[in-house]
Amino acid sequence: MLLVAYDGSSFHGFAAQPGKRTVGGALMETLAHMTGHPVAVTCAGRTDTGVHAAGQVVHADLDAVFAGGAVVRLARALTRQLGPAIAVLDAALAPETFDARHSALSRRYHYDILTGPSPDPLLRHRAWHVPGHLELPAMRMSADALLGTHDFSGFCRKPPEPERSLVREVTEARFRPGVGEAGRVLRFEIEANAFCHRMVRSLAGTLVSVGEGRITAAGVLAVLRSGDRSRGGGRVAPPEGLVLSHVRYP
Repeated sequence: MLLVAYDGSSFHGFAAQPGKRTVGGALMETLAHMTGHPVAVTCAGRTDTGVHAAGQVVHADLDAVFAGGAVVRLARALTRQLGPAIAVLDAALAPETFDARHSALSRRYHYDILTGPSPDPLLRHRAWHVPGHLELPAMRMSADALLGTHDFSGFCRKPPEPERSLVREVTEARFRPGVGEAGRVLRFEIEANAFCHRMVRSLAGTLVSVGEGRITAAGVLAVLRSGDRSRGGGRVAPPEGLVLSHVRYP
């Protein structure tokens, strides 16, 4: 099991794709070079192009030669090969039944929004710049409506299999005001048992629309209940503000 952080700015997401630079592809290529044979990796949640991670969890089936202290040395070697864009923060042996994706109880993301009239070039890959004023109380009220178990069809890209459920349980959804950059960055934090495609970015985009006065908190609840993105849940925030921060296991 590997604990991985990465700057997603120069990657086409996590999942390996032919002809494209991805986080998972880079991990598999480097592991294959170290072990002398192909190595598949499974992650807790596949991130999209430009999305970052501070606490992604990955598992891979490796030879017994990597038992004990060797697995820690492997993590250091991976960081030397893949850094600074990718860092393996920790490594440990896991039970054979462990699966980075299916064993997870919840995933936690945060999304940063830079407020104020001027952008910050140093945060252009870290936050979404929204120049106008945002009504934080209205955004918080809307975030509260997301708590609990709901069908999030109104905030997700439709899956290829029509019968796949988009019901998710959100255990936390809140805004932390004034983090970093002289208090100009709003941080939206959300934790759920799982997320569907583009769910966090869709929620962030919709909540910013609430802060701008484009839709109301009641409108967010209406989208949630209807499952219809056209009712106001269609705005998708850009990827640069999104970070997979933590994955929780039993």
